[in-house]
Amino acid sequence: MVCMEHLAHKILTYLPYVLVLIDMRYEGVNCGREGSVDHHMEMGKKLLAAGQLADALSHFHAAVDGDSKNYLAYYRRATVFLAMGKSKSALPDLSRVIELKPDFTSARLQRGNLLLKQGKLDEAESDFRKVLKVHPSDKEATEAQNQLTKSDEIQRLAAEARRSHDSNDYASAAALLDTVIETCVWDVSSREMRADCFIQMGETGKAISDLKALSKLRNDNTHAFYQLSTIYYNLGDHEMSLNEVRECLKLDPDHKQCFSHYKQVKKLNKQILAAEELIQEQRYEDAVSKYEAVMKTEPDVAHFTILAKERICHALTHGQQQPTQAIKVCGQVLQADPHNVNALKDRAEAYIQDEQYEEAIKDYESASQYSENDRQIKEGQERAQRLLKQSQKRDYYKILGVKRTAQKKEIIKAYRKLAQQWHPDNFQDAEEKKAAEKKFIDIAQAKEVLTNPEMRTKFDHGEDPMDPESQQGHHGGHHFHHPHFQGFNPFGSGNFQFKFNFH
Repeated sequence: MVCMEHLAHKILTYLPYVLVLIDMRYEGVNCGREGSVDHHMEMGKKLLAAGQLADALSHFHAAVDGDSKNYLAYYRRATVFLAMGKSKSALPDLSRVIELKPDFTSARLQRGNLLLKQGKLDEAESDFRKVLKVHPSDKEATEAQNQLTKSDEIQRLAAEARRSHDSNDYASAAALLDTVIETCVWDVSSREMRADCFIQMGETGKAISDLKALSKLRNDNTHAFYQLSTIYYNLGDHEMSLNEVRECLKLDPDHKQCFSHYKQVKKLNKQILAAEELIQEQRYEDAVSKYEAVMKTEPDVAHFTILAKERICHALTHGQQQPTQAIKVCGQVLQADPHNVNALKDRAEAYIQDEQYEEAIKDYESASQYSENDRQIKEGQERAQRLLKQSQKRDYYKILGVKRTAQKKEIIKAYRKLAQQWHPDNFQDAEEKKAAEKKFIDIAQAKEVLTNPEMRTKFDHGEDPMDPESQQGHHGGHHFHHPHFQGFNPFGSGNFQFKFNFH
């Protein structure tokens, strides 16, 4: 019993000390928290001054988490957000600062400026007026008054722009909105109106610029993506059109306009890519069919018709070499787009195939005006000039009466027929025999050149393999050495024998 009383006495004696220790520990925790917030604020301030925005932001996040009523923590964090270009994130923090400390004029000015940039003019003016009522510094008062004046002017200009737009005076509306948007750079409604003005005026490049900005200013702006996609489509840019309509469907997979447009663009894009792959594989006939399908898929957009015809022209020129049809199709492209360099180059090649060298030179000259440093144009022009010069002398294709696209079989067949016709033994009169000898030599030379791939390539590029000048004397003099004329010198005298070979 005595022991129990003694123990109770000891406990009662130490109890006050225990309570003091608990109290001290509790106070230490509070001090630790306050110290932590101060530490984060100080570190954030230093990092902000040093331009280390991401690290500063982390510290201000921690300070806000540590003390949700510390208005300076919110203000500092808003300052970092603004420095990082994240005005949407800064605005709620500034509003929280004003809620905690309504007379904090710097925060109210900052918020007023952001609201002005967003085009929320009434809210911005409210902030500027409140700044003027709470005894601001001279600098703050001047800024608030200037912004109020600017906001009033913007209100007037915006109303006037709306009236002009509604009256279909799009040029005037766009000019007024230019001034509005200089100040209200994030104003969605002003940009939407100006984008519509640009579309109506046919200023597609400017419309695209505004619509791209709108797609970022509002997170769910499916209409902006749809408009962008349709503009790109009408410009003939199927790939960009597909990209933009996909962005619309990411936001709303059930969007009716975007889904319908997506199916059309996807089909067209697939056809064009397939056609280009066929051209790369040199399957030109199939490529022509595929591009004809493109024109059926989209018959109403001129850009796609021109693209399809331009590529059909290319395929006809480089495939089975159908110069007449190629010239016709290229001409249709150039009628719609006179500066189309690809069509000019392809038509020039078709003219060469059709032996219209002067026309080919004209097309290459036109193309060089629009693409000065194009090596292909320069080489083509030089080739056409050589061929023109050559055509004014001796043309082996004309001698045999065959096209430049003739196959070896056709060349040999034509040669045999003409060789039999002009064989000198067929003629008795001396003058006729002499003329036949010359004709026969020309026929034999034509056959030799056109059945030899290397010699034919040289001739097709404007060089005559049988010309003494171009061959630097390799065939100098009048003696003609040819397998069909073994032992025969048509310019000699006396009797002669032809060893004639038709193989």
